[in-house]
Amino acid sequence: MLNIGCHLSSSKCYLHMGKEAISLGGNTFQFFTRNPRGSKAKAIDEADAAALVALAAQNGFAPLLGHAPYTLNPASSDPRVREFALMVMKDDLVRMEYLPGNLYNFHPGSHQGQGIEAGIGLIAQILNEVLTQELNTTVLLECMAGKGSEIGTSFSEIKSILSRIELPEKMGVCMDTCHIYCAGYDIVDNLDGVLEDFDKTIGLNHLKAVHLNDSVYPLDSRKDRHARIGQGTIGLEAMINIINHPRLRRLPFYLETPNELSGYAEEIQLLKANFRED
Repeated sequence: MLNIGCHLSSSKCYLHMGKEAISLGGNTFQFFTRNPRGSKAKAIDEADAAALVALAAQNGFAPLLGHAPYTLNPASSDPRVREFALMVMKDDLVRMEYLPGNLYNFHPGSHQGQGIEAGIGLIAQILNEVLTQELNTTVLLECMAGKGSEIGTSFSEIKSILSRIELPEKMGVCMDTCHIYCAGYDIVDNLDGVLEDFDKTIGLNHLKAVHLNDSVYPLDSRKDRHARIGQGTIGLEAMINIINHPRLRRLPFYLETPNELSGYAEEIQLLKANFRED
């Protein structure tokens, strides 16, 4: 079975998002933990969270993916920005515990001229503050496209962060197809090679989720603009190869394409129709 969902508006209650995912043909979904361009978060409704957990279990959902706000930058040169990142991540992980056993994804951040090594150290420092033995959520580093001073553009940078984590079993990686393609990893003509590189550098056992997005810009462009499935430079054939690849096919896939709900439903149907069951 293809484990697939899309990004849903977190302005709605948890249970509504779960029902919406099912109505679109999915069996999981991604949502922002709070305002993606700010810091405000809704109060947790414990009954609503419990209802979603029950719905997900009844319908065989793949892991849900909570996404940190874009304002998060644990690699910032500004101590106040790093303090904000620490506060948000701590709070988000408390909130994610109402949906235990799921995933929390964040962009590693930008070093803002300090250099990659300094930025990596700051990211690891914050992660070591927020991760605990009791945590029932897996925290994911997202692979990035490489614009500006972004960290996490290469597999080696992701590995460097993970190697400094005191509780590595609480961590994983989210691979974004648009991002890694624009970062120079040719998933169109050399998917096997890219996955082998990931496995040798990080280990495919650390890959927990895939953001499935086509790309407006070409290979190694270092730009980040998502396109609808089959309407970008990656193309439908490559997307079908990705969801069917033996080293990826069991992972949860999350669409972040520029779509309304009807467009997501069409993409989910298209991908499910091209998924080769065992």
